[in-house]
Amino acid sequence: MGWDKLIIDTNLKFSSDSNGGDPDGTSSTLRSYHKILWSKPLPNGSIFKLYDNKNGAYLYHKSELGEFFLGSDAITHSFKNHKRKQWLTKQIPNEVNELFEAGFTIGAYIVFPNNIIDGKHTINQARGVNSLIDDRFDLTLECIRLFYMGKDNPLYSTLLRYKNFFNLFDDFMGYIHFFLLDDLIDESNNIKFYLSFDNFKTRPTFSDVSQYLSYKKGVINFIKSRNNRIENYIKLKKTEHDTST
Repeated sequence: MGWDKLIIDTNLKFSSDSNGGDPDGTSSTLRSYHKILWSKPLPNGSIFKLYDNKNGAYLYHKSELGEFFLGSDAITHSFKNHKRKQWLTKQIPNEVNELFEAGFTIGAYIVFPNNIIDGKHTINQARGVNSLIDDRFDLTLECIRLFYMGKDNPLYSTLLRYKNFFNLFDDFMGYIHFFLLDDLIDESNNIKFYLSFDNFKTRPTFSDVSQYLSYKKGVINFIKSRNNRIENYIKLKKTEHDTST
């Protein structure tokens, strides 16, 4: 890969080339950024090279590691368009819009397997419809952490269908480092939850405006930190390229 010529603009908003659609499916820039960022060595040293030229696939990999179909997923949400939360979001439209706009940069996206298995939900679908997750990525990541430990969680059966994908990263921290998610993990390798967490005993909700604002602060801090981490990763790759040529 020509790292010397590579540019990833972490300030670019993918709404600019999605023609009013969902960037996950319509932004060619987002797709190219995913291909660039996640085509790299796995913890075991094997190269996880992604292709965007397979018919019907967003991103694709096939090797001795297995066959993987991947799709883009937004991992930060303002809940701007959630009808059940409009009692709250309509009280603070400017705050909601700020979070909504921040979610269009690369730091707010990841890839998950998107091939349907046994007619059941993909990871993206399951975390959106499961009332104990409510599309929150901090809660999704806790499910992934517990899955690597072999512990039950609200997404366990879904994650188990894609076990071969998670095996690529060896363990939870391998997954975290690969996808540059370190800013959502504390020094003990536990999740930095956006709001207080009760081990999935109750559905995550916003009780009032102040709670939403706390959530918003945590999400925006994560997006900014991950964008910085992505910038540093690209700079490192360029430096390595320059010193090896």
